[in-house]
Amino acid sequence: MTVEWLLAKTGERPAAASLTDLIRSPGATPVAGVFDGMSALLAKEAGFQSLYVSGAGLSASRALPDLGLLTMEEVVTSTRDVVRASGLPVIVDCDTGFGEALNVMRVVRELEAIGAACIQIEDQRFPKKCGHLNDKQLIPTVDMCRKIEAARRAASSMLICARTDAADSSLDDAVARARSYAEAGADIIFVEALSNLDMIERVRAAVDAPLLANMTEFGRTPYLSTQKWGDLGYELVIYPVSGFRVAAQALKSLYKDLMTNGEVGSQIDNMMSRAELYDTIRYYDYEECDTSIARTVLKS
Repeated sequence: MTVEWLLAKTGERPAAASLTDLIRSPGATPVAGVFDGMSALLAKEAGFQSLYVSGAGLSASRALPDLGLLTMEEVVTSTRDVVRASGLPVIVDCDTGFGEALNVMRVVRELEAIGAACIQIEDQRFPKKCGHLNDKQLIPTVDMCRKIEAARRAASSMLICARTDAADSSLDDAVARARSYAEAGADIIFVEALSNLDMIERVRAAVDAPLLANMTEFGRTPYLSTQKWGDLGYELVIYPVSGFRVAAQALKSLYKDLMTNGEVGSQIDNMMSRAELYDTIRYYDYEECDTSIARTVLKS
């Protein structure tokens, strides 16, 4: 997004409507996991039409484990940057909803106010764990349905994605929960940690609602292309921590080289140039908004 975000708007279409269009479009839509404004902008530049604020990615970016340690304020603030920078429909991972029904309603209102398209909540007990780890503890189905119903009451246009972690122990339970969550008002269903193709197909056959798939690396779900997920009937495919993992590895390499060699010459070709950076963040558009700022001229 350029400086248009600074300008007044009228009749703007809700982000949830744009996400609904993607869900209804043929095949599966890839959704890039992002963790700040710059990663959101780069994902948009690459051609992504929707973004995912991952609890795991956001936690890791703050040097925290994915154990539900993020606060609502941290998630909302980070999402605000993502929405502002990209202007794309954003799905926001809110773990267990930061509490019970009233807490879920509060975060729905906060996220909708900043333009997020969809809230995702899950049926684990707090503190939660990554869906691809062992020994997750779940709340009763009726309690999760209560949270979904509360989110539905609070949302004016925002979509609700309900995640279940039950497949780790029982696919039958996961399917039953998924159906109940859809009946309670969830617009999108996310059955986490499906570990083989048979489970993936059984969920699609049993659940009459749009499905979100998690294509995380180093997890329990077999690696499938976005096209394959679409062929299997899934509407959305998130890549929650891919970008963060690559960025973290690049930083690790840079800092190691700098400490070892005392300079960064060997890393220059891996860097975004100043000109590329300024073009990406639309530096000159901002200058043009204030005629008192002289246009910056870079050395070639």
